[in-house]
Amino acid sequence: MRRWSRIAASLASLGLAAWLVVALVPAVGGVAWTAVAEQLRAVGPGTALGLTALWLAGLWAYTYVLTASLPGLSHVQAFSLNAAGSAVSNVLPFGGAAGVAVTAVMASSWGHSARAITTSAIVTGLWNALSRAALPLLALAVQGAAVIGGGVLVAAVATAVGAGLAVVVLTRLRWSGKLLGGRATRFLLRLRRQTGEVVRAGWWRMTAGMLAYLLLQAVLLWWCLAAAGVHLGPGPTVAAFAVSRLLTLAVVTPGGVGVTENGTIALLVGLGTPAAPAVAGVLLFAFFTYLAEIPLGGVAWLSWSARRSRSPRRARSA
Repeated sequence: MRRWSRIAASLASLGLAAWLVVALVPAVGGVAWTAVAEQLRAVGPGTALGLTALWLAGLWAYTYVLTASLPGLSHVQAFSLNAAGSAVSNVLPFGGAAGVAVTAVMASSWGHSARAITTSAIVTGLWNALSRAALPLLALAVQGAAVIGGGVLVAAVATAVGAGLAVVVLTRLRWSGKLLGGRATRFLLRLRRQTGEVVRAGWWRMTAGMLAYLLLQAVLLWWCLAAAGVHLGPGPTVAAFAVSRLLTLAVVTPGGVGVTENGTIALLVGLGTPAAPAVAGVLLFAFFTYLAEIPLGGVAWLSWSARRSRSPRRARSA
């Protein structure tokens, strides 16, 4: 029953995501799909190639976050981890946990301990949450509260406070052996100590990598909108990007798809952006940040699986 319940929940979430995109996007934008298709057809192959290169550059920038959180991990391995984990998260509702499980299996095959992998997952999760919460505050500084809305600010502050408290707990709290079993206590104490060490040693590399990743993604959004015929200034671009990235935290659909696009389109239309180009640009951005990550992650997983299956045969022949 539990298995069938999970399957039903997955199908319902995927159905909701499809409805949010197919039915609600035209309603929010106030435009027909034919008009959106015309804008997308205007994107030439040269522009598409440039957007792809920029998207891949952003994913590579994120490898600095992963390598700083998991010492000994190479950038190529980090790229594969991120791609495979993102693919699973983008397919399954509440897929973050499944994505972490996939990356844990891959990282353990490269010799990383369970504690190190857990530490990396915790630290990178906090860095992602904090960065997404900081973006609306940046938009507030450059564009004003009237643009991004009070609800977005409240969500951003709540996310930032929650992530900040989690950092304090993980780096400062002294677990009590009276409340936990001996083995669990030792594991949590070592986890807390290792988390503190990773944060102290790698916070600047994780922060620099995250900033570079977000900057490249913001440029990607701006370019996607420009390719569709929307030319935004720095302030509206930051506001649209902030809303888009914060809404990815919505777990009701895989990767927040549908929720993210409708929220961003509503903001752009509210700013007076022409509807058809705005919808086309947002969907083009979603293609790179959501849809294209699925086959890329599949290729990364299959490549890792093939290398792993060959390793035992090489070891036996040796």
